[in-house]
Formats: sequence, structure tokens, C-alpha cells
Amino acid sequence: MANEHILWADDEIELLKPHILFLENKGYKVTTVNNGRDAIDEVKKQYFDIIFLDENMPGISGLEVLKQVKEYRNDLPVVLITKNEEEGMMEDAIGTKIDDYLIKPAHPNQILLSIKKILEKRELVKEKTTSGYQQEFRNIGMTMGERLSFEDWKNLYKKLVYWEVNFDQSQETGMEEIFKMQKQEANKNFCRYVEDNYIKFLPYDNAQAPIMSHTLMRRGILTEQEPGKPFFFILIDNLRFDQWRTISPIISEYFRVEKEDLYLSILPTSTQYCRNAIFAGLMPSDIEKRFPGKWSNDEDDGGKNNFEGDFFTDLLGRLRKPLKTKYTKVVNLDQAKDMLDDIPNMFSNEMNVIVYNFVDSLSHARTDYKIMRELAEEEPAYRSITLSWFEHSPLWEAMKKIAEKGGKIVISTDHGSVRVTEAIKVIGDKKTTSNLRYKTGKNLSYNKKEVFEIQKPEDGLLPKQHLSSNFIFARENGYFVYPNNQNHYSNYYDNTFQHGGISIEEMLIPLITLAAK
Repeated sequence: MANEHILWADDEIELLKPHILFLENKGYKVTTVNNGRDAIDEVKKQYFDIIFLDENMPGISGLEVLKQVKEYRNDLPVVLITKNEEEGMMEDAIGTKIDDYLIKPAHPNQILLSIKKILEKRELVKEKTTSGYQQEFRNIGMTMGERLSFEDWKNLYKKLVYWEVNFDQSQETGMEEIFKMQKQEANKNFCRYVEDNYIKFLPYDNAQAPIMSHTLMRRGILTEQEPGKPFFFILIDNLRFDQWRTISPIISEYFRVEKEDLYLSILPTSTQYCRNAIFAGLMPSDIEKRFPGKWSNDEDDGGKNNFEGDFFTDLLGRLRKPLKTKYTKVVNLDQAKDMLDDIPNMFSNEMNVIVYNFVDSLSHARTDYKIMRELAEEEPAYRSITLSWFEHSPLWEAMKKIAEKGGKIVISTDHGSVRVTEAIKVIGDKKTTSNLRYKTGKNLSYNKKEVFEIQKPEDGLLPKQHLSSNFIFARENGYFVYPNNQNHYSNYYDNTFQHGGISIEEMLIPLITLAAK
């Protein structure tokens, strides 16, 4: 039985007694007033769950009541009831944040439906989400039992993210643990798929291979550039597909999503390897050969991504695409503001590249700072923080400017990240790489059953730092720790977001084409 408290304001309230009795019989408590002033006074005196407000009352109008009520209690749902169907009045009401409106004479069942839509929406969504996933659970499980192609894996991951984001919106449904188990199973199978196929996918001329980091520019980005039309490639560092799905509703206000695709990141799934591969159009070992002074190995000092613009210019030359371009990298707020101010000037270029570092910084901050761990303890919170950042970021302001001028955008990333929970022991010397999800170095000692190894770096088109070097990668939710200080590292890194290894979240990453509305 319902127990919500309704305030109903109408100058003909006596004529609505049958409606009020109907609602009281359904378990609602109803307080009535016959003018706007009394409605405002009642809101200030006691708590209501919802207001039904007549638009045309003597004294102050329904729209003025609405405005004052929202100023006092912005979270209070208001349903406007009106005889006026003029478009201008409706726009005024919607602009003043009504939650629903009904045209007189309103039937009792219409009133009830409006209440349920507003007050019981969360429970109804929760029930629908639960029943929907229960039906889908078996289908996803059967799909994972089959031999999947790359297209199959993309579709499966899109389904998983769809339910993951739905669970965020519906909050507790009782299905979250079952979903986590199914996602873990998907990750385990995906890791096997990568291990079986990764080396085969790497040749540049393999047209059957999925788009990967080193082929992204020529197969996924430059194909979207049209002569004479403003074009922007925005790379948001470390943007997972679920984070894209979380921010996409905002973006859809200004842009039409022409393509929503996924591509496969190379290994290691770290900025140094993936992003250089994107802009050079080459795998890391080939970048090292072509640019001996501009590639830095893991053990080298200094920045590892200082020459992306040079690599990109070289790639355009090799592809014989003499485009007028501009490359902009944003790593702090001052640079973000400069980029925003520069957007109008960018329209004189045929192609603009914007690399925006925030999500990766958020991921590292969550590891290093206790307060960030508390703010983003679980996956839904991590997505929520990404959404809050994006909604108030200079990047979104820049994108709105691009939309206003009719620009086209491709959004992508270099890699994703995964929340790590399982410690994997490894032993190496002082020059072993520090990344938690992959290691390369001399004389690495590990359990071969716990890692994916590329014994010969040249097979993975990776630089060979020493004669005995090899690469190992953590699978699923694993991360590497040294046995002599395992408890310390486990306590510090457990449940943090890391990248460098093999997981759906790190390797299947967004490739989105947007056209201004």
C-alpha cells in the first residue's frame, strides 16, 4: 500500500473530490488547497512527495507557484495540470522543471500513472532490469560457450556494458553479484581468445585482423575525414567503453552518434606503447627502428610520449595525406583553457588532434590518494566521477563549440583499465619494469600458468632491451607483486584501477564517430 503524501492545488478542488477519494483508496495521503499562496505555505510547513498544480488559478499563476516551490525545494516533483495546450506555455513549464503535465479533464488513472511514473519509477526500473537480465543471463552464457569472432566479442562486451550501466541507474537489483561472476567468466574466455590470436593479428597487411592501435589511424580515423569539412580526432586517455556509455547521453544533446564501435588495443595496454603506436601507425619495435632518438624503453629515464605529434606528421607523409593539421595535448587545466580558446582557430585546419589526459590521471590518483579511493571505491562510482568531470570540463565546452560550427568528431582512446584484485608473484632484477600489469626484463621468474608470455619480443613487434628479455602480461584482474613484500603491495594496490595487461576493459575500447546535430 502506498503512503506518499500528495499536495493538490486547484481553485476548483471541490470538484475533484472523486479523484482525491480514488487516490486515498490507493493508500496516498492527500492535502488540498485552492490557491497558489496556500500551496507555497504548505510546502514550507510540511513534507510532500509530489504536487499536482493547476496552471490557471486566481492570484499567482501555477507557473509562478512552480518557480517558488522549486526555489524552496528543488527536488520536489511537480505535475502541472492545465487546459492550455499552447506550445509556448508548455515550453515555459518544461523550462521551469516540471516533472510531468496533464491536460484537463484528467482521468483518475492518468493521475495514478503520473504518480507511479515519478515516485515508483526507481522500483519499476529495478524490477524491469532484474527480469530483463535474468532472461539475458542464459543467452550470454550460451554465447560464451561458442567459438567467438572479434565481432562476436564486441557485441558480447556491448551487452555486458549495457547491463552494467543499467544496474547503475536502477541501483540495487539483487543481480549484481551474478553479473560480476558472468563478467569474470567473459574475461577469462576473452583472455584465451587474445592469447590464441594476438600474434596472428599483428601484421600490417592482415585485412582480416581487427582494427588495432597501429592500424587505428589509417583504418578507423582518417577514413572519417572528409575534404573541406572541419574534423577533430579527440583521444581521451584511458577511456573505457562503460565510461563512454555513461557520458554519451550528455553528448547526444549536441551530436548524433554515427558509429559506435570498438577496436583492439595492442599489448602492453599502456600509454607508452599504445598511444605512440596510434600516432606513428607502427608497432613499438618499428617505432624504435624508425625513430631511434624518439622511442624510450621502460628502463630509460624521461617522458615516454613526447613525440606523438612528430610521429603523426611522419605517418601522414607515408600515407601521402598532405593535410593541414594541428596537434594539441592537454595535461593540465591551463592547457585545457588554452585549447578551449583556440577552438575557433582550429576550424582553418583540415584535421585537428586533441589528446586529453584526465581519466588516466583519475585512475592514478585513485591509487595514490586515499580520498580518491573512497570517492571511487566501486565501478559505478568510478563511472560517476568520470561523468561529473566530463559534464563540467573544458573538453565538453570545446565539443559544444565544435558542434555549433558543424564539426565532425571521432572520439577514441589508447587503452582502458581494469580493477585488480588478484596478486600474482613475480621475481625480477632492479631493471624489471614497474608496471603492475606487465613486466619485461632479464631473468624474470614466474608461474607460466598465471601469465600470458611473449618469449620473443620480436614476435609481438616489441622492442628487445636485452638478449634474454621477454614480456609477461597479467590476465583478467591480476597484478604482479614481489614475494618479499607481497602483503604491503597487496594492501596498497588491491582494488585499484590498472592497465598494461589483458582484459576486456583494457583491450576492447571505444571508437566513436559524432556528427553535429
